[in-house]
Amino acid sequence: MQEHINYIVQRIESLNPLHGKKIKKNMTFFDEAYEITFSGFLKKYITYLETENKTLDYAIDCYLSMIADMNVEAVDFFRTGKYSSSTFQEVNDRVYAKPGIMEYYMHGLIMSQFLWKHHYQLFSSYIEQLPNYASKIGSYLEIGAGHGLYLSRSLEILNNETTFVVVDISPTSIDLAKRFTDSDRVNFHLMDVFDFSIETKFDFITMGEVLEHVEEPLKLLTKLNDLLNEDGTVFITTPTNAPTIDHLYLFNNVTEIQALIRSAGFEIESEMSFLSEDVSPEKAEKFKVSTLYGAFLKKTKK
Repeated sequence: MQEHINYIVQRIESLNPLHGKKIKKNMTFFDEAYEITFSGFLKKYITYLETENKTLDYAIDCYLSMIADMNVEAVDFFRTGKYSSSTFQEVNDRVYAKPGIMEYYMHGLIMSQFLWKHHYQLFSSYIEQLPNYASKIGSYLEIGAGHGLYLSRSLEILNNETTFVVVDISPTSIDLAKRFTDSDRVNFHLMDVFDFSIETKFDFITMGEVLEHVEEPLKLLTKLNDLLNEDGTVFITTPTNAPTIDHLYLFNNVTEIQALIRSAGFEIESEMSFLSEDVSPEKAEKFKVSTLYGAFLKKTKK
């Protein structure tokens, strides 16, 4: 794995020296657990690229295209204080309905999982804490599986009797999640979660970085509450101040996320947050630096 990581970092630095400097700094943070955490994921990704007749160079180009888009969005965000899109239709027209954009964007997001420090920190927190819930999880639901990272590790951690269900509105995401998990234990549903209904409730629900993609995040969290067993657990993640081409709902700070969680009938069992840049909290607030927030939730006791 280290050979591939070194190549990725060196190539990014050669193509975009400023961003390469940041990525090299991230690499100094990663500990021994980093390779254990991502070696299997990266191996699967390289295999996936090969089956698609693509290379790591292609993936790196996709990643840098995503970074370029994010830089443009960030300039506009800092000027206006708003995301460039505010409706699903806008994002659909700009991103989701354009296969070429979706492809490079998804590859860019995959690369970010093992290049961005705050992504690694949050994912590590998840896989460290999930075993604490394993004995109570007979059914697992994931909303928006994306590239399948959380799903694939959950399959490894939870016992063989656990049933797995994925609901995702994106055919691209469903395909990637299937490729990365390669398991017949997962029942995939290509549909809007609001159209998803089932007689039985779930013991555990994972939803990573989805709230910022919808116009009404409270409605989405309330839907999760309806799908959850009375003593079940939800794990969610979402960022503050994270302008990208497909983000709709702006959380200005963690306090706003916490308030939304409580409004949806949840209480926070444990939580974590990680800044995307190495700055002080004061500078983060002043310059609207993105914070990646995650939390394990329970239904509010009546």
